Amino acid sequence: MNSRERVLRAFKRVEGLPDRIPVQFDLCRSLTDYFGKELNIPVHYTENLYEDVTYRISANELRVAMGSDVVITGASVSDDYKILKDSDGTWLNEYKMRMRQGDIYVEVVDYPLAHAETTADIESYLFPDPEAPGRFRDAEALVKKYKDEFVIIGDIEVTVFSLAHQLVGMEKLLVDMMMETEYVMPLFEACADFQIQIGLKLIEKGVDALWFGDDFGTQVSLIIPPETFREQLKPVYKRMIDRFKAAKPDIIPILHCDGAVADLLDDIREIGFEVFNPVQPGVPGHLPQDMKTNFGDRFAFWGAIDQQELLPKGTNEELERDIVEKIGILGEGGGYMISPAHIIQHDVSPQRVKYFLDLCRKHG
Repeated sequence: MNSRERVLRAFKRVEGLPDRIPVQFDLCRSLTDYFGKELNIPVHYTENLYEDVTYRISANELRVAMGSDVVITGASVSDDYKILKDSDGTWLNEYKMRMRQGDIYVEVVDYPLAHAETTADIESYLFPDPEAPGRFRDAEALVKKYKDEFVIIGDIEVTVFSLAHQLVGMEKLLVDMMMETEYVMPLFEACADFQIQIGLKLIEKGVDALWFGDDFGTQVSLIIPPETFREQLKPVYKRMIDRFKAAKPDIIPILHCDGAVADLLDDIREIGFEVFNPVQPGVPGHLPQDMKTNFGDRFAFWGAIDQQELLPKGTNEELERDIVEKIGILGEGGGYMISPAHIIQHDVSPQRVKYFLDLCRKHG
């Protein structure tokens, strides 16, 4: 059984159980460079419009060599875009967000729509050009190279809610959502329209799945009331999936959503999402047995391994015990692809990464 069939079975698109639990992982730049050098595999970075997504869609040649069962691609920056850093070390990305490098992730320090109040403010904002030169060069090449052996996932993370709050600022957006300020719904619709164009281009290139990414939860609860999600955001995502399904009826819709979001999972399934990622561990409502019992008939799960504490700081015995538990519960009867809940960062040693992958193969 090759990786493609293994993942299609895990995602419940092909009948029967996979021969083992499929594996996926993302690496930060320092770990990617380390393993590229160790394995003598040239590392190619696909720089995404929103920088952190770069590490989801880069170094596929390296990751499949290390054992990943999927290939993940997405839109890259335009050939015409260059980072021009100011004297303070900040720069503008293609969305015109002013960015700076934080300790781990890049951070937005100035928002291009920080003063938005009206529909006209949204209509006057120019999103990046989806047709810009070079935008899908890497996606096309990866599909051509790997389509027969791997499921190809097209990544449109930072999709609607996350893109909106990166454009206006989180505090402002949340207040304005509660106040039903005029610009909010036009902003969500504009973000969706932009990502629909990106998703349709990825479908045209040949991807099997589209990976949305918006975080609706904190470590302890939802960010917004369920009613607000249902009124303001749910119809927007439903429109997106309907559009993608019209273009490719067998597209696999995947949602990445961090935080304690069990209270939204019924709505998320009604929208049309079939795979739930990252099943963030350690938050209310996300115990593996609760996930499998309450939602295992509606979703395939992808993720569930803690990269905040367990991977960098846990003992080998704790890591092995957790992997065995997640595979045994979430993987029972199929419907699970194991991975860390987010990008593995530089606080995890290369040796620990290799140990994690060895354990996944051993117990999967």
